[in-house]
Amino acid sequence: MLPINKCASYAAKVPAVQRRRGSALVELALAAPLLLLLLAGVLDYGRALTKATAVANAARVGAQYGSSSAARSSDAAGIQAAAISSAPSFSGLTVTSAQTCQCSGGSPVSCGGSCGAAKMLVYVNVTVSATSSAIFSYAGLPFTGNVAAAATMRAK
Repeated sequence: MLPINKCASYAAKVPAVQRRRGSALVELALAAPLLLLLLAGVLDYGRALTKATAVANAARVGAQYGSSSAARSSDAAGIQAAAISSAPSFSGLTVTSAQTCQCSGGSPVSCGGSCGAAKMLVYVNVTVSATSSAIFSYAGLPFTGNVAAAATMRAK
């Protein structure tokens, strides 16, 4: 073991640049896991946002297909096909559609009924849902959730 005065003289001989280089490596070793965790969270959030946008677009496309005519407003298979084909890169989309009717005054009525002298308005309601899961697993933070969107349009 070196005497204390010899250690001090050794530290004085080592250039300051070399001493700083070692501390930078220690700082990188401490910061890198936190930065990688932050990057993983950003990637997972980006994937969830992309899926939510695709689900919302699929609901809009399905409602647009159903609202193009009164006959298509009850075509559940066509609405489902249009919604699913609008998001080809995502699988597992669940599409439900419903046809609702109102009189021109706003009161609900059965689609087989009549509104008397008022005009009957036919609406298409499309709901699309999918499960979004994370790429990375976080201890204590489950990040699997249901993403859903709904769209309503009036049939022509």
